[in-house]
Formats: sequence, C-alpha cells, structure tokens
Amino acid sequence: QLAGRWFLVGMASRCSYLAEHSHRLEATAVMVTVLDAQSLAISTFRKLDGVCWEIRQRYLPARAHGRFLLKGRGYGGKVEVVVAETDHNSYAVLYYQKGRSVSVKLYGRASRVSDAIADKFEQHVRAVGLSEDVTYYFPTYGFCDFADEFHILD
Repeated sequence: QLAGRWFLVGMASRCSYLAEHSHRLEATAVMVTVLDAQSLAISTFRKLDGVCWEIRQRYLPARAHGRFLLKGRGYGGKVEVVVAETDHNSYAVLYYQKGRSVSVKLYGRASRVSDAIADKFEQHVRAVGLSEDVTYYFPTYGFCDFADEFHILD
C-alpha cells in the first residue's frame, strides 16, 4: 500500500546539518517499490547543485507490521523506520530512529497536503519531543523524475 510515488512535504529533526542548510532544501520525490518478503526499495530523487540524483535504499521488514530496518554503513549505522500514520492515498508520517535520535517525516501523494494533515504531522512532531524550530517544509516545485547513470547512489 506504500508503493508508488510520494513527495517529501516536511521533516522535523535535530540534525545540525539540516539546521545549517535549511535554506538550501530541494524538492524531493520518492518512489517506493515493494520487493520480496515485504521489503521496500526506496528511490529518492533530489537535486544537488542543480543536478538530479537518485539515492537508492532498501527498507528491510522488522518484527512488527509497519516497521522497517534501514542498514547503513559502519558502526551504529542502522535506522529503525516506523510508519506512524497513513491513509496510503494522501499522506504518510514516518519516524526514523537512530540510537536516541528521532526524526519525523511527512510524505504526501501530492507535493502539498491539507492543513488537517499538516496538523497531524505537527502533533507527531510534538509527541516525540521535537518542536517548530526544528521542523522544515520542502519546496513544492522543481522535482526530479530520474537521474542519469552517473548520478545514482546505492
């Protein structure tokens, strides 16, 4: 049910890189494909210095429904991903937890969501102890649909 195209609408995180570079946020689209045994192939499309990049990730199924594991490189590289709330047709709120750090992302089937959905997202943000000053909304225009073979990160 998560399969298909999504747009990254908003994100709340204490990530210092995000805070320092929030003025450079780019429109971000995500393509979700369901693979074997409920794992998900995630392709994130975004611009970096005006060039479209594709970042490929694989979310592996965790023990419970709606939970996934994203394995990164190096020590402590795993991220737990939880689908906190979704209706599959218009929005999804996901939690990303790495160690003690939690981020919340709002994805929409369209690049804009209703005020009611934005309010739900902000309730989730507050529920994990984050606030408005670490909540960022992404541009709603200038999306990439693909990247050439030289701009793919696996």
